[in-house]
Amino acid sequence: MENLVIIKNGQAVTDSLTVAEVFGKRHDSVMRDIRNQIEKLAEANELEFTLHNFVEREYQTGRNNSYIKFDLTEDAFALVVMAYTTPEAMKFKVKFLQEFKRIKEQLSQPRQLSEREQLMASMKLSIETAEEIATVKEDVIQLKDQVNNQMTIDHGQQVVILATKNKRVEKLWSERQINTEFFDNKRKVHAQAWRDLKLAFGVASYRDIKKKDYEEALAFVKAWRPRMF
Repeated sequence: MENLVIIKNGQAVTDSLTVAEVFGKRHDSVMRDIRNQIEKLAEANELEFTLHNFVEREYQTGRNNSYIKFDLTEDAFALVVMAYTTPEAMKFKVKFLQEFKRIKEQLSQPRQLSEREQLMASMKLSIETAEEIATVKEDVIQLKDQVNNQMTIDHGQQVVILATKNKRVEKLWSERQINTEFFDNKRKVHAQAWRDLKLAFGVASYRDIKKKDYEEALAFVKAWRPRMF
């Protein structure tokens, strides 16, 4: 007989009808043997084992009459046929156990996807990839917005602007390009340079200049000249 063991709900099982046919027994006799084992398991407080290994199911004959059978895992099968000890029965037990082993090994292997399943998996992967790309793009946009509109110049850029301002003031002062009628010392020139820079970029301190405005601020300082009052 083929299909001694089948896969049902992801598990290797046989059933009482198959056991009865292979071992040459009446089905009601096999059902009696199964219920005897279930009673013994109940006496041993092994209800959980029973629930996991013996599953009662309804089946119909060609006359549409309903009957009961049991699905059996390998462990349940071993308990039920334990008393079947004739030489012929031993051969059948070996065949069943070999088939259980084969089916369990089959279950442990990655299942070959059908063409439809492969297509669905590919579509799902494409959708997930597209969603991930969209998320990354959104993150990049948000990061750019943060850099451009929120982040201020870093310490190194602050030092460059400060040094450039100092150099510009020193150059204007040394070349006598400062009207001493308005600026009688360099300190006032430095203060005016800072005021003009802060006013031009709408900040309270040159340290608050946005990163996106750094190059423009640097160019402003390099070309700065004092306003006359």
